[in-house]
Amino acid sequence: MEAKKTLGESLNRFGRISKKNNLLISLGLGILTFLTAVPFILVCIIAFTDSESIQRNGYRLLPEKWSLAAFQAIFEEGAIFSAFGTTIFITIIGTIIGVFLMSTFAYTLSRKTYAYRGFLSRYSLIPMLFSGGMIGNYIVIVNVLGLRNSIWALILPLCMSTFSIMVLKTFYQMSVPEALIESAYIDGASEWLIYFKIVLPLSLPGIATIALFLTLGYWNDWFSALLYTDNNQLVPLQYLLMKMENNIEFIANNAGKMGMTQTGALPTETIKMAVVVVATLPILIAYPFFQKYFIGGLTVGAVKE
Repeated sequence: MEAKKTLGESLNRFGRISKKNNLLISLGLGILTFLTAVPFILVCIIAFTDSESIQRNGYRLLPEKWSLAAFQAIFEEGAIFSAFGTTIFITIIGTIIGVFLMSTFAYTLSRKTYAYRGFLSRYSLIPMLFSGGMIGNYIVIVNVLGLRNSIWALILPLCMSTFSIMVLKTFYQMSVPEALIESAYIDGASEWLIYFKIVLPLSLPGIATIALFLTLGYWNDWFSALLYTDNNQLVPLQYLLMKMENNIEFIANNAGKMGMTQTGALPTETIKMAVVVVATLPILIAYPFFQKYFIGGLTVGAVKE
């Protein structure tokens, strides 16, 4: 069995990339990273900028005056802490349920000895081609399952994805040798034991990828709350932030009709940017925990039998 090598080590071994070209590639990637990060850096700076300074000078990387007014306006809303808790609960529980259901179903589809593998593979592709639509989903969630104003209405609709199932199925077939599973069968291992002790440890990069997709989906979801709940205790963060932004913008745009004259104190532009920061910062903090599994996924197949 050959030792694992990084892509750079393998290429340099065969002389395909010189040190000069490697330096140029690194420089190009550094510039690309900088250009990718600049918009978010600008968003963070604007979020901490005084609103009147933006009205006078426009957007700047070095603002004339710093201010926390936008974040104060957001966190003065007492419901935001409840919304944070709701979103964290939905994201964690939904990700755990989704990963378990999709990974076990994908494992079933990857087993060549399973009698109904072909039928279930074709059946699972139907939702990718023909969606039930918003009305159909609403009828099932509200009328059939009776989940209106339930936390499960914000979890169950997003916990399964045919695309993710197919990704995991392919990953199992590429990363888990069939001979290894057959050896476990000979030793008397059950399907659950094989899954938890053999398949799952070998498939952590693929499962981490699906877990990240689920986490992003649950964290950014506000439409489910709009459809399925009017209970303020179940409002997730994204939906609450969207309502706050719309309310402030409505007040600013209709100040004259409402008889308001001092709307300059409303930090409308900075609140928009502060909303982006509040909504994305937790995901940016969580991403490094998934990164090592992505790197591990790049080396899958580098070990020869």
